[in-house]
Amino acid sequence: MIKQITVFLENTEGRLAALTHTLRRANVNMHALTISETSHYGLVRIICDDPDAALAALRSEDFRATETNVSAIEVPNRPGGLADLLDTLASLNMNIEYGYCFSSKGDKAVDVFKISGHAHTAEATFKLEEAGFKALRQEDLA
Repeated sequence: MIKQITVFLENTEGRLAALTHTLRRANVNMHALTISETSHYGLVRIICDDPDAALAALRSEDFRATETNVSAIEVPNRPGGLADLLDTLASLNMNIEYGYCFSSKGDKAVDVFKISGHAHTAEATFKLEEAGFKALRQEDLA
């Protein structure tokens, strides 16, 4: 289980740059970033090396930021790697609320999911590890 920072960002010129400058000043390194948008705001999700520092820095600059626990699962970076993981999630009756991916270490990719269908993300992580997948922890990203 890892911590993800979610920022509700006004859809105005320069706001994303201001967010990244804030994280740079806090010496926070981003490993993954995804942006969803509407006509009025963007939803920015960030995986970084120091989520506590990121959250504090963003809030100090009046960004609307929250923290969410998500599962980050390492899979083989090959055709079918994600399909195998999704088959396992389905067999465990775990539903994905949202997700995104990033590559790591060349032969591995990381799939980040907010998983529903279980009371706790920690339980989902444990079951995935039992199925042979490596669930990353925050310290794996530092």
